[in-house]
Amino acid sequence: MTGPRISDDPNWLYLLREFYELYRFLPSGGSEVIRRHQRGVREAVSRLMKPTTPLRLDPPEGKPVAAHLRRALDEARQERTGAVARAIDALSDRLIWRYGYEKLPKSLEKSYAYAEFAGPNGPVISADVILGIVLFAPGCTYPAHAHDDIEESYVCLSGAVSENHLGVWAPGSLIFNPPGHSHRITVSDREPALLAYAWFGPQASLAGQKMVLGKARRKE
Repeated sequence: MTGPRISDDPNWLYLLREFYELYRFLPSGGSEVIRRHQRGVREAVSRLMKPTTPLRLDPPEGKPVAAHLRRALDEARQERTGAVARAIDALSDRLIWRYGYEKLPKSLEKSYAYAEFAGPNGPVISADVILGIVLFAPGCTYPAHAHDDIEESYVCLSGAVSENHLGVWAPGSLIFNPPGHSHRITVSDREPALLAYAWFGPQASLAGQKMVLGKARRKE
């Protein structure tokens, strides 16, 4: 007997389609590097959008910050990212929220978590790309971190964030982090922030990536 396939649970397919559209239509700002990243993510997602793509459907798991998800999705519905928000909402009661760090600062226990949609461990099994969302409570400061050999992009779905204090990214914005780039995220005090993310890189790096935070800094 074979395991579940994406054709058995089409809401995952609809979500993949929305990610594909994000990376098809969001502007690159004239950057060939970002354009190439978007194309790589888009091509990896397109390979997953077939009926035989396997699923690994583990039981859902919550984290305290998920209490902010309804507000974040409601806000995202009002933005150009509304179609993605609706696709996420269809699966919201089945998400597996994680921290991803062996040693998590206490300040993040109630203000941060992520849920993966596609990757080596599922729910949509993928060796070529990791997709998901990260949710931040209002006022969260996400400490500096980097990803070896991995290109990372965030798409702001709702709320507003600043990365390394170098500007403010509102819904519809794409933030690109090249491999090894240290980045620190701060969140508006008034609203939660919901970001879609994509990790793109060598299969071995995606399968073996470890999340490590830099040294803690005082909140500014």
